[in-house]
Amino acid sequence: MYLDLETAEELDRMDPVASIRDRFYLNENELYMDGNSLGLMSVDADESLHATLEDWRKLGIRGWTEAENSWYYMSQEIAEIQAPLMGALPQELTVHSSTTMNLHLLLATFYKPEGERRKIVVDALNFPTDLYAVRSHMEQMGISVEENLIIVSSEDGQTLDENRIIEAMDHTTALVLMPGVLYRSGQLLDMERLIRAAHEAGAVIGLDLSHSAGAVKHALHSWGADFAFWCNYKYFNGGPGAAASLFVHERHLEKGPALAGWFGYRKDKQFDLALDFEPSSTASAWEIGTPHVMSMATLKGSLGHFSAMGMDALREKSLKLTEALMQLIDARLGKYGCSVGTPREAHRRGGHVALVHSEAASINEAMKASGIIPDYREPNVIRLAPVPLYTRYADIVELVDRIEEIMRSASYKKYENKRGTVA
Repeated sequence: MYLDLETAEELDRMDPVASIRDRFYLNENELYMDGNSLGLMSVDADESLHATLEDWRKLGIRGWTEAENSWYYMSQEIAEIQAPLMGALPQELTVHSSTTMNLHLLLATFYKPEGERRKIVVDALNFPTDLYAVRSHMEQMGISVEENLIIVSSEDGQTLDENRIIEAMDHTTALVLMPGVLYRSGQLLDMERLIRAAHEAGAVIGLDLSHSAGAVKHALHSWGADFAFWCNYKYFNGGPGAAASLFVHERHLEKGPALAGWFGYRKDKQFDLALDFEPSSTASAWEIGTPHVMSMATLKGSLGHFSAMGMDALREKSLKLTEALMQLIDARLGKYGCSVGTPREAHRRGGHVALVHSEAASINEAMKASGIIPDYREPNVIRLAPVPLYTRYADIVELVDRIEEIMRSASYKKYENKRGTVA
C-alpha cells in the first residue's frame, strides 16, 4: 500500500527531524525538490554569514585573528565539525576552493604513472567535470588518453555494476576515480568494496562524493579511501558556490601536496613568509590560496543541523521519503509512462529519485509552473530530492498529486521537450 495523506501527516507528527524544518526559508505553496543541486538557505547559515559580515565591518583585517569565529582557522574549525559526518579524522579533511579545483590538486598528488601502471579507471556515468580533469592531467603529462583512460560503461544507461568496475582494475591501473552516488539515477555505489578492490590491484582510489555527502553515511577513514572530494552546496546547504571539501587519508599526509600555495603552509609559521615551503601536517596542506571566508561562514552555520540530528536519523528519514516517492510513482504515475530509474534497494540508493519519461524536459517545465522545484538531466530524467531536513511526508503526497494532475491534463504538452540553457 502506498503512502496516503492521513498516514503522511501522522508520520510528520512523529518525525524526530521535523523541528529542523522551521530553521529553513521555505516559499509558501512551493515544493522544493532540488536540494541535490542547491540546498535551501537556513536561518543558521544566514546568521553565521551576517555575524561574519559584522566582524568585517567592525574589525577589518583584525577579523583574521580577533573575530569570534577566527577567519584564519575557520577551515580547520569546519573540518572538525564535518569530519565525523563523513567518517573522517579532523586532520584528514579541509575546506577549500571548488570541487573541480580540489580534484586537480588531488590528481596532481596521487596520479603517478610509472612503467606499466599508467591507467586511470573511471565510469561513463560520472559527472563530466571529473573526466575533463582526468583527461587534462593525462594530456599534460604526455600520457595517451586513448590507451590509458579506461571508461567503464553502463549496461542500462542509468546504473553501474560494481563487478564490471572491479574487472577493469589490474596491474596496469594507477588510479581509480568513482562517484559515491550517480548524479542522474541516484544509485549508491558500494564504496567500501571498490576501495578494497582498488588496493588489491595495487592502485590508489579517489571518490567524488558530491551527490552522497550529507545524504548518506560514509566511513572514509576506516574504509581506507586514499582521497575524496565533494561540494558543500547540495545536501550540506552551504549556499551557491560554497567552499568545497577534500579528504586525504592520514597515511598520505606526510607526502604533502604536489601543488603548493601559501595557505597550505604550517599555520604557526605561515607568516614567517619563508621562501621554502613547509606544508601543514594535516589535509590543510592542500589549501592553495586565501580561503573564501564568507562562503565558509554559511557552511559553518548550516552544518550545525547535521551535528544536532545525526546522520543516522537523517539517513533513516531520507530512505523512508524516497521509498514512499518511488511507490507513489509506480502506483499513480506509471500509467502515464513514468518510471523510476533509481535502484529500489535501500543500500543502493542515495538521496534523490530519478523519474524517467520520454518527455521529461517538458514535464519538468510544467512542474515548475505548478510550484514544484525539480531539475532535469539529459536525456530523460527528472531528479526529485526530498531532503529530510526540510521535506515532510505530506509533501511527498502533494508532490505526486501535482505531477499526476500535470500528466492527466497533459499540460506539459504546451512546453517544448528541450532543456533550457541551464537545466
